[in-house]
Amino acid sequence: MPSDGLQVVDLRKAFLSPGGDRIEVLRGLSLSAELGQSVAIIGASGSGKSTLLHLLGGLDQPDHGSISLHNQEVTKLTPAASARFRQSLVSFVFQFHYLIGDLTAVENVAMPLLVRRRTQVEALEGSKSLLQSLGLEDRIDYPVTHLSGGEQQRVAVARALITNPSLILADEPTGNLDTSIAEEVAKTLTNYTARHPAIAIIATHNPDLARMCNRILKLEDGRLQKFS
Repeated sequence: MPSDGLQVVDLRKAFLSPGGDRIEVLRGLSLSAELGQSVAIIGASGSGKSTLLHLLGGLDQPDHGSISLHNQEVTKLTPAASARFRQSLVSFVFQFHYLIGDLTAVENVAMPLLVRRRTQVEALEGSKSLLQSLGLEDRIDYPVTHLSGGEQQRVAVARALITNPSLILADEPTGNLDTSIAEEVAKTLTNYTARHPAIAIIATHNPDLARMCNRILKLEDGRLQKFS
């Protein structure tokens, strides 16, 4: 049956090693998630978590299989359509925030809205409101290079959420944070999906973050399985 959520069927991806050997990373992986769900993906380093997120976000193409979101098959999009898909529906949160150092916190958050041709006033006002909700009201006009690591990551999360994405892909979003800030970031991501028609797929080694999600799946031997 068609689903407005995320449907992944028989996903396969392999890479060539420097020595020319074929390394199979994903081996027939399948996944489904409904709007409003947060899903934690755990697994050993090198198990393919980042590869999976890149495929889900249209940054790379699988060797085989299909990925659908809102009944749109991502794997069949042209490069231009794939770029529009990412811009309109997907947001990424990485372990390293990748903020623009020359800009302030609010300017970094506003950037995705300006790319979508929102007015500067609208983009900045919406970004200020979101930063305030994340406890950064005193840091709004600070250059991001003047912020702590935890503050920078919260700015990165705000930048990801400002466009109201349908799919959030987070790759070790709390990996460099202390416990209290990590919990705050985790709550922000999981609360967003609980309150919006959205899905969060979060690759993490953090057991506390994983437990905040609706489901925990383990990536092992190229496939996902329930984790208890």
